Amino acid sequence: MRERSSVGVVCALLVLVAALLTGCQVLRAGAGDDGPAGATPRATTTQPSGYGAVFLAVDECSSFGSTSFTEVPCTSERAAARVVARYDGTVGGGPLCPATTDFVLHISRQSPSSGEDGDGSIPQGYACMRNLEPPHPGDPGGGGGPRTIVGDCVYGSGSGQVRETACDGSGKRKPQYKVAKAVAGRAQCPAATALYVQLNGAEPVGCARRV
Repeated sequence: MRERSSVGVVCALLVLVAALLTGCQVLRAGAGDDGPAGATPRATTTQPSGYGAVFLAVDECSSFGSTSFTEVPCTSERAAARVVARYDGTVGGGPLCPATTDFVLHISRQSPSSGEDGDGSIPQGYACMRNLEPPHPGDPGGGGGPRTIVGDCVYGSGSGQVRETACDGSGKRKPQYKVAKAVAGRAQCPAATALYVQLNGAEPVGCARRV
């Protein structure tokens, strides 16, 4: 069975916005800085070679590499992460990955070589990945992943920004705020809310308290 590989990076994709309750200062929130979730987003290039009907389809697995990801059977000892969702197009124009996604893999459009039929083509898209084994930075309080969700912690990183960090204090920076609740609007946040965090989705406002 042949493998297909994609050269790429693990990308932190979702830009979040937070505002202090007192003074309404807008802060921009990024993914955690402990590990690959903090990498700069870039597209990957893919090499179709016939493994599976769709490259990195849902429930398929990939290995890890410093600059490449190879599609492998999930039973392989090289398997490191599983696809939990797969979408065509760009992240900015497509659906959000599941809340506990550990990282997102960008997949560049790949056309078949001259003389081949269309079966080898790969559309531009992205795969939402979940590590097969811990750690899971996308879990609540895990300190990373492409999305900030309820249970995550953040700290002020300067220049009007906040970033995720592990709630248990194991990250490079100690947590300053924890997202305690997700609501439809700021007025629904508890009185003790110290920071608003834009989460996107059906309940786009995160109510964060000091820790």
